[in-house]
Amino acid sequence: MNELVTTLLYAALGFLSGSVLYCRFVPLLLLKKDICALSPDKNPGAANVFVHCGVPMGLLCLVLDMAKGGVPVALALRTLDPARLGFAAVMTAPVLGHALGLLNGGHGGKCIAVIFGVLIALLGITPLGFVLAGIYIFLAGIVRVRPNGRCSIFTFSLFALCALGMGIFSGRHAVTLGALILSAVSIVKHVKSAAALRAAEDVQPKTQDA
Repeated sequence: MNELVTTLLYAALGFLSGSVLYCRFVPLLLLKKDICALSPDKNPGAANVFVHCGVPMGLLCLVLDMAKGGVPVALALRTLDPARLGFAAVMTAPVLGHALGLLNGGHGGKCIAVIFGVLIALLGITPLGFVLAGIYIFLAGIVRVRPNGRCSIFTFSLFALCALGMGIFSGRHAVTLGALILSAVSIVKHVKSAAALRAAEDVQPKTQDA
């Protein structure tokens, strides 16, 4: 099969996989809880599942979110050359599917677990998954950057710089491009979420005053 067609097929598979928002649909199906309605930030993410549905459900949704990013990329690695620039599309497709949330009325998540899933699938060719985890642990656990949204923005900004530097020395341009796009998508989602949360907080006092 033509390499371009194969790449597009894997990208489409990844996008469809990422579009399934397990963190919303699984708690809704099993516990009758809508975490988007329960959470102030309306985010269909694993952190909100842990808070509103408990640890077992949170772990289940976390694993599913990571798998929906990692499995399509792992399958693609069996056929496609990750050195080809088109592989960046395969890397980013599950994350874009999750971010856009087409199966949830256009309300997607912030992509952290999905990105980790993609990077775990790539551990055989790049240590970027360890780099992202290390930055998160340092900023969240040691420096204690708060709130969590700001910590994530700083994390993915530093990760993008690290990925760029590693890409220059390793020559893995496709993986580097993919990592930069992943970072950009997550940063944009976190910035938009923070803005929406601030807007909601501004409206609430006015409503109470009225």
